[in-house]
Amino acid sequence: MGYRTVGEGRSRACEICRSWSRGWAIGRDQVLWRCEECGHLERDLEHCPASHRDLAYGGEATLDRVRLDLTYRLLVRGGVPASVFEIGYGAGHLLRRFLDDGAQVAGVDPDQLGVHVDPEVARRGRLHRGGVEEMAGEDLGRHDLVYGIHVVEHVADPAATFATARALLRPGGTLSLITPAGDSSGLRLHGEHWWMLEDPTHVRFFTARSLARAAHDAGLVDVEVRRPVLDSLSVDVASLARRRGRPAPGGVLASRPVLA
Repeated sequence: MGYRTVGEGRSRACEICRSWSRGWAIGRDQVLWRCEECGHLERDLEHCPASHRDLAYGGEATLDRVRLDLTYRLLVRGGVPASVFEIGYGAGHLLRRFLDDGAQVAGVDPDQLGVHVDPEVARRGRLHRGGVEEMAGEDLGRHDLVYGIHVVEHVADPAATFATARALLRPGGTLSLITPAGDSSGLRLHGEHWWMLEDPTHVRFFTARSLARAAHDAGLVDVEVRRPVLDSLSVDVASLARRRGRPAPGGVLASRPVLA
C-alpha cells in the first residue's frame, strides 16, 4: 500500500480506484480511510477499534433464520437457479434451501467461524475450504447464481474476489452480494457506535460508487446497487444500543433487551 504526506496528515492509495484516501474522523480517536474519488472506506483496528467485540460472528439464531429467509426470497425472485455457488457458506443453511428446491450447490469458506456444516450440504454439495481468491478448476464457468452474504467486507483481496466471482458464473449468470454501506446515513449518524464497526474483521465498507467500480473492473455488466430498508433499520437499532451501553465481548446481540 502506497502512502504520501498531505499537509499534516497522511494519505494512501484506495484499494478500489487507486485515488488517494485520507483519514476521516468518525469519533474520538476513531479514524477510517476514505477515498477522495469513490468514497470507499478502509479500516484498521489500530486507528479504528470502535469498541469492537471479541469475535467476528455477532448473530443470533432466530434473527439469522429470519434474515436468511428474506435473503433467499430475494435471490430466487426470478426462479430457483439450476446451479448456485455461495462465497462464505458458513454452516450451509442457505445452500440447504437451494438444495431442497432442486439446485446443484457449491461453495467456498475459510472456516473462520468453525461451525458444523449441514450434513446434506456436506454430502451432496461441492464444498471448498479457503479463500474465494484461490478458487480454480471445475466450478469455474458453471453457475447461474454466485452470491455472498456479508463477505466482501472481510476478504483479503477485493479485486481478486470480484474477478473470481465473475469467473464462476456461466454466461448470463448473476452475482449477488450483500455488504454494509459505507455511504449510509447510519455511519454518519452513529459514527464510532455504528454497529458494523463492532465486527473486528470488517476491514472495508463499500459505497455505491466503489461497489459499482469494483464490479465493472471485474468485467461484470448491468450492475445494480440497492439498499434493503429492513437491514438498514436493524443496523440502526443495534447502533443505538451500542451508543447507550458498554462494550460487551459478545456484542450488543448478546443482550436480551436489545433482541426484544
